Amino acid sequence: MAKLDAFKNWRLYIPVVVSVVVAMLISPDKAAFTYKYSRGSVWLYPTLVSPIDFPVLKSQEELLMEKERASEKTVPYYVLNTSVPKAQQEKLRTLENDGQVDSDVCEVISNALNKVYGDGVRADSDDDNLFSGMIFVQKDKRARQVPGSEVYDVSSARKYLIYSLNDAFPLLNNDSIYNALNLQAYVVPNLVYDEKKTELFRKDAVDYVSPTKGMVYKGQLIVSEGELVTEEVEQLLDSYKAEYQVSMGQSDNKVASTIGHAMLILVIILALFAVVYFTDPAMLFDLNKVNFVALLAILHLVITVVIAEWNPAFAYAQPCAVFALYLVSFLRDRVAFPLYTVLILPVIVLMDNGVELYFINFMAGVVAIVSFSYLSKGWLQFVNSVFIFVIMTLTFLGFKLTMSGTLLSSDVSTIGFLAIYSVLVVLTYPFTFLFEKLFSFVSSSRLVDLADTSSPLLRELSVTAPGTFQHSLQVANIAAAAAREIGALEKLTRAGAMYHDIGKLRNPSCFVENAAPGVNYHADLSPIDSAQEIIRHVDDGVTIARKNGLPEVLIDFIKTHHGQSQTAYFYNKYCNEGGDPEKKDLFTYHGNLPQTKEQVIVMITDAVEAASRTLPDYSQESINAMVDKIVGQRLSSTQLVQSDITIKEMVTVIEFLKKRLAEIYHARIKYPEREKKEN
Repeated sequence: MAKLDAFKNWRLYIPVVVSVVVAMLISPDKAAFTYKYSRGSVWLYPTLVSPIDFPVLKSQEELLMEKERASEKTVPYYVLNTSVPKAQQEKLRTLENDGQVDSDVCEVISNALNKVYGDGVRADSDDDNLFSGMIFVQKDKRARQVPGSEVYDVSSARKYLIYSLNDAFPLLNNDSIYNALNLQAYVVPNLVYDEKKTELFRKDAVDYVSPTKGMVYKGQLIVSEGELVTEEVEQLLDSYKAEYQVSMGQSDNKVASTIGHAMLILVIILALFAVVYFTDPAMLFDLNKVNFVALLAILHLVITVVIAEWNPAFAYAQPCAVFALYLVSFLRDRVAFPLYTVLILPVIVLMDNGVELYFINFMAGVVAIVSFSYLSKGWLQFVNSVFIFVIMTLTFLGFKLTMSGTLLSSDVSTIGFLAIYSVLVVLTYPFTFLFEKLFSFVSSSRLVDLADTSSPLLRELSVTAPGTFQHSLQVANIAAAAAREIGALEKLTRAGAMYHDIGKLRNPSCFVENAAPGVNYHADLSPIDSAQEIIRHVDDGVTIARKNGLPEVLIDFIKTHHGQSQTAYFYNKYCNEGGDPEKKDLFTYHGNLPQTKEQVIVMITDAVEAASRTLPDYSQESINAMVDKIVGQRLSSTQLVQSDITIKEMVTVIEFLKKRLAEIYHARIKYPEREKKEN
C-alpha cells in the first residue's frame, strides 16, 4: 500500500501530461511506413500490390545526371549595347565632315558597321564554347535566341569592313584606306554577358527536370514475396513509401497518425513508471528523479523526431547509449538499465529501420554501462568509445548479413556514422554534471572523486586525525562490499562512510583512536561533559561538510551514522557513579534515524568496526557474538524503524560482516625464536 500512496500525489502526473503534450506537438505529420527493406535483401513480407496510383521517383544519381545535362545546355544571355554603334557612327561622320574621307566610302563603312553591330560583336577573348550553340541576345528590352555562330568577334567584324570596301571599290587600295583611317578602332565589342540572367535560366532549366519517370497504377505489382530487392524494386518501394507518407500526411489520417504517436508515447511513459514501480518504488516519492526520467524521455523523443524528419541516415550517429550513462549515474543499477530499454523505444516507432537501430542502441547501452564502470577517468573514457564502436559494428554487420547476405558500399558510410556515435557518447557524457545541478543529484563519478583519499578534506583528516581516517577507510571498504552484497549503491555507501566521522577534525584528541599514548582526554571530565564532547562531532561534521560544499546526500550519512543512540560507555559510567538513569537525553545523539539501505549499512559497519578493536580474541564465536549484540541493540532501540532495508537484506549484511571481520582478523602464525646453541 505504501507504493500506491505515491500515486495520490498529483505532482507525479505533471511529467506524464507534459510528456504526452510534447509528443503530440512534435509528432511527425507523415505516417510510419511499416515495411523494412534494403537493396540486396529478400522481401520477407507478403506480395505487395499497389493500393494507390503513384509516380516512380528517379534515383538521386539519375536526378543529378539530368540536372548536370540541363545545366550544360543552358543558353548564355547577352545584352546588345546600342550606345556603342552610335558613338562609332558619330566618329565616322566627323571624318566625313572634315573632308578626310569620301562620302561614298563613308557610306559603305557606315553600312558595314550597322551590319556587324546589328548582329553583335563579342570580344576575341570570350569563350568560344559559349557561342557553339544558341545564345540569347537582348535588344531594346526584347530578347531573341540566335545561333552563336552568327555573332561576330572583333577580328571577323574588322575583316567584314575590308570585305565591304573591296566589294564596293575593287579598283582602290582598300588596305591603305583602312589603315589610313584607322578603321580597326571603329570595331569594339557591343555584346555584354549578363551573368545573373544566365544563372536564372540555368536554375530554371535545372528545376524543370522532373523528379519522376513514369507511373505505377492501383493494382499493379510492386514486389513479390521472397523476391530479391534489386535497384529497380528499391526505387518502386521508395516511390510508394514517399507517396504513402505524403497521402497520409495530407489526409484526415494525419490527425489519427498524430494521436496514434501520442498514444504510443503515453504507453512508453507509463512503461517507464511501471519499471520504477516494480524495481525501485521509493523513486515515486522523489519528484526530482521522476522529473529527471521524464526529461530524458522527452529529450530522446525530440532528438529522434528531428533526425527522422531531417535525415534518417543520421540516426546511426545518434548517441542513445549516453542516456544509459545518465540514468546509471544517478539511479540504482537495477532500475537504470530497464528504464533505458524502455526510453529508447521511440526509435522503433519513428525510424524506418527501427528494429535494427533499437538493437544496436540496446547493445551500445549494455557496453557503455559496463565499460564506464571501469574506465571513467581521463583519457580512458575514450577507450569506451572503441568498445561501443566494436559492438555496434558487429551488430550492424550481423543484421546486414542476416537480411541480405552481402555488404554494400553504402554500409561504409553507416559504419562511419557508428564511429561518430561512439565518440559522441564520451563527448556528451559531461552533461551529467548539468543534470546534477538541475536536479540536485550527485553523480556516481563525483562520488568516486569525493571518496578519493587525495581529496582535500580527507587528506586533512588523515593528517589531523589519523586514527579516525584509518577507521573511516576500514568502514568504507567493508560497508561498500556489504552494499554490493544486497544491491545497494556501492559508490554512495563508500563516500558516505569516508565522511561520516569528519566532525572529529574539530577535536581529534577527544576520541581514543587519535589519542597519544598515555594521554586520556577524558580523565578530568565528568561523564556528562565527556558525552557532550563525543556527541558534538555529529553537529561539527555537518558544519564542516557544508562549509566544504559536500552534497546533502553525504551530509545525511553524518547525521544518521549514530542515529539517536546513546554514548553507552559514559552513560553506564554515569549510572554506576550514582547518576540518574532518567537523564538519558544528556547522553543521546540528536541525529536523524537512517532512511536508506546505505545509511543503515554505514551505521552498523561503523559500530561493528569500532567494537571489533576491543575484542579479547578474534575467534569466529566472539566475532559473531559481537556483531549480533550490536545489531540487536540497534533493533531494540528502534534505530532502524524508518529505514527501507528488508529483513532478508539485513541478514545478508550481518552474515557478510561476520565473514569479513573473520577474514580481517584471521589468526597469524607465531614465528618461533631461534635457539641458541651452546658451545
